[in-house]
Amino acid sequence: MTDAARADTALLLMDLQPGILANYQDAEYLPRIAGALAAARAAALPVIWVRVAFRNGYPEVARDNPVFAGISSSGRLTETGADTQIHPDLDVQPQDVLITKRRFSAFAGSDLDVVLRAAGVRHLVLAGVSTSGVVLSTVRLAADLDYRLTVLTDGCLDGDAEVHRVLTEKVFPRQATVRSVEDWVASLAG
Repeated sequence: MTDAARADTALLLMDLQPGILANYQDAEYLPRIAGALAAARAAALPVIWVRVAFRNGYPEVARDNPVFAGISSSGRLTETGADTQIHPDLDVQPQDVLITKRRFSAFAGSDLDVVLRAAGVRHLVLAGVSTSGVVLSTVRLAADLDYRLTVLTDGCLDGDAEVHRVLTEKVFPRQATVRSVEDWVASLAG
């Protein structure tokens, strides 16, 4: 990746919080994310963390929303809960930006677009959990907003391996460059 290409690129790490990661079993996942994070820092790319969290009492959640209404009745994923903080094995730095969203997409119910535009970011490198949730929703909306996109295929997890495969091999390539963490890290070094 050239210096010019780096100038408008940010690493977007989504829903990497204990309350979500607890649903997945992949011992190599967080080390891969840590590798992408270290490479982004070495290349001086901005790091933006996105988490899903709700205010106490869930005023953002409509009773008619089947997914989020279920969460609100569970008492989980409140802004101050331990399950909504970035996973403690990941290295959040003071200069990083933390975005709180209220729906699946990193853009829905958040100020992500404002933050990106203020920083001059036009290229997003995406990783997160789940592929069929936050990653899919964010890819679709970011593409509609004319961002250039790279999806780190093994920087994403999904509970359904076939859904992950179809999205990363057939759906995402229509709107994004799809590559492995290792390949992306090598491109930063080159």
